[in-house]
Amino acid sequence: MTYRVCFVCTGNICRSPMAEHVFRARVEEAGLSGVVEVDSAGTDGWHVGDGADPRTVHVLQEAGYSALHTARQFHRDWFDRLDLVIALDAGHLRTLRRTAPTGRDAEKVRLLRSYDPAADDDDRDVPDPYYGDLDGFEECLRMIEAASEGLLDAVRDAVEGRAA
Repeated sequence: MTYRVCFVCTGNICRSPMAEHVFRARVEEAGLSGVVEVDSAGTDGWHVGDGADPRTVHVLQEAGYSALHTARQFHRDWFDRLDLVIALDAGHLRTLRRTAPTGRDAEKVRLLRSYDPAADDDDRDVPDPYYGDLDGFEECLRMIEAASEGLLDAVRDAVEGRAA
């Protein structure tokens, strides 16, 4: 049975596609690509059909990740098929939990940096780099990579728990 993870930011052109590609690479490295499905979406539909922001593409490719992407908007009926919905900041977390059809669905929503043991408890947001320069995108990538290891451990545990 496939375990499905969806990363969500605002427009699905900066943070969430970055997280999607980084995490997919971690899943492949761990040999879990046959059982873990990774995608991303935005809370809003402003960029539906667009590719990732060119700065996101640049940062991902410089770090050796894939960057192919088409933006889409998150829909509340997706909760039924998803196992984990990963919000990139506290605003997305609140929006997604309010959108969730049931309490069980709301429990599926987690903040990405909650999986980074080095993250500051008072600020676990991956900041939106859209209005800044390339440095902001590089910082986002570092934060996403740092949290991806802990997230991979949690997903691996969940997958193994299903198999037991």
